[in-house]
Amino acid sequence: MELHDVAVIGAGLAGLWCARALARRGVDVLLVDARQDVCCNIRTTGIFVRRTRDDFELPRAVFGAGIRRVVLHSPRGRAVAFERDAPEFWIADMAALYQSLLADAIRAGARWRPGFRFIGLRAGPDSSIVVLRRGGAADERVRARLILGADGARSRVAAELGLDRNSDFLLGLEDVHSDVALATPPVLHCVLSQMLAPGYIAWVAHAGIHAHVGVAGDALRFQPRRSLERVTRIARTLLPSLKTQPDSDFERRGGLIPCGGVLRRIGCDRGLLVGDAAGAVSPLTAGGLDGSIRLSEFASRLIVERLAGVRGALSAYDGGRFQTRFIARRWMRGLLRMSTDSLLELACTALATPLARRFGEHVFFGRGSFPDVDVRIPRSAPIHRLAR
Repeated sequence: MELHDVAVIGAGLAGLWCARALARRGVDVLLVDARQDVCCNIRTTGIFVRRTRDDFELPRAVFGAGIRRVVLHSPRGRAVAFERDAPEFWIADMAALYQSLLADAIRAGARWRPGFRFIGLRAGPDSSIVVLRRGGAADERVRARLILGADGARSRVAAELGLDRNSDFLLGLEDVHSDVALATPPVLHCVLSQMLAPGYIAWVAHAGIHAHVGVAGDALRFQPRRSLERVTRIARTLLPSLKTQPDSDFERRGGLIPCGGVLRRIGCDRGLLVGDAAGAVSPLTAGGLDGSIRLSEFASRLIVERLAGVRGALSAYDGGRFQTRFIARRWMRGLLRMSTDSLLELACTALATPLARRFGEHVFFGRGSFPDVDVRIPRSAPIHRLAR
């Protein structure tokens, strides 16, 4: 039976990031995903903030033009603009980014097993037996010293490890349109409306690669397809060239977005959770890419230390240390959920006042990130190998 240092379950952004970070530091990594191709079934818009681009090694070629202007649209159509002197957001071609990260991980030595579903775990004395299944074939088993769950909002790895699982979700749906002319400087449009997006927002964004038109809201309170049709009509007034697009010329993305903040129990002696599986998403903005990468870097550093024989290294991977960062965000999400369109309209009107405007700028352009952890990883460490 194969033996690996780490089995990474899930090849989204968090799983790919961990696989690359670990393989580059001499860890024997097995990367598993049920998809045959990492470009299939992408579930994120791909909006990155400035601090993520500044702090981490990301291929610049996958990004469109920088966005420095955000326009907030009230339920009645009032437009409130926020602008910075320098770009604060970039939208990545996520398929190209995933391909780049996967290629880097494989070059560094990670073993890629596409098309295999994670079935479960069996605990052993010094490793876990990972049960995988491909199509209708017989189950396959491999051994791994540690398991890294990067398998999404409803993580099966979390259940198998006895860790916390997400219970509070938004449901998002987005169309990504190709070949839409960019007639104006890049703008991120956010639409507030409890009728369209209860508890969250709709968005329209175009930064030179693709045009993104999406909506998200509390999963039990709206019909996402109907809302997306209405948002698309709004988008055509903001992006006139969208009118010329044939109905089939888009990619549809969608899925659950955890919005309760990072979970408390995200690690144990047998493995860790990263990305959506760990709840690494802002409860207020539902932004998860910065948190996903930061938490993945932190997890990778601790795994290297653990494999090098540092006792108790994984005990630092405690979601409770991050939860205070989410108190205000959870409180504001609760207010947003209880708001009516009349209250949202009043809030947008109040943004004309200096104090409310500063608050709006903080929400859109705040430089604080989560989780606030040391992102450095040891460049090398002597990995203690088990007998194979």
